[in-house]
Amino acid sequence: MAYPDYIRQRAVRLRTERHLSIDEIAEHLALPRTTVYYWVRDLPLGRSPNWTLAQQCAARATSEKHRRLREAAYAEGLAEYGQLERLPTFRDFLALYIAEGDKRDHNRAVVANSDPRVIAVCVSWFRRLSAKSCKFSVQYHADQDLEALREFWATAVGVDPSAIRVQRKSNSNRLGGRTWRSEHGVLSVWLHDTQFRCRLQSWMDRVREDWRLDSAE
Repeated sequence: MAYPDYIRQRAVRLRTERHLSIDEIAEHLALPRTTVYYWVRDLPLGRSPNWTLAQQCAARATSEKHRRLREAAYAEGLAEYGQLERLPTFRDFLALYIAEGDKRDHNRAVVANSDPRVIAVCVSWFRRLSAKSCKFSVQYHADQDLEALREFWATAVGVDPSAIRVQRKSNSNRLGGRTWRSEHGVLSVWLHDTQFRCRLQSWMDRVREDWRLDSAE
């Protein structure tokens, strides 16, 4: 997706002036992490690269600690899958996420869709399985009513309309006259929770295994 140049420039300023990480910029602007990466990957973060040996060792120890936590969360997900899969709509949620969710970012779960039923199912499971709060952003066309969009999606996900961020679609002008109409825009929902994302990965892997077994029969 092409984004307006002013969005890219905001990302650059957040990197060079506020020294935000790629994940922080992506969250701040409600953008995919990969988009931000390609925009700012050559820009320094503003933190000194001249670490002492002790600092390097500490960084490696922290990295190893987080790796073990991710592996433990993945194992936890495998252990609880048998119980969760018996709950109504759980496998529906996993199938929806496999089809519509972001699989590239290992620290957050992200789903974007124009169907409020798809969003509602995913949000309900996000909330049920993670203690972290969801964040929301809707992409809209130039001639759409922003307040109406906020009200629509706020009702669909059970939040105050002020919690719905708005972002104009960059690859279209007006909704009227379009053959394919996204009447209520496209809502993105994201949840920053590395452990939940690791558990989610284990559940998706199990579903994919079941699909392979089913297809073999």
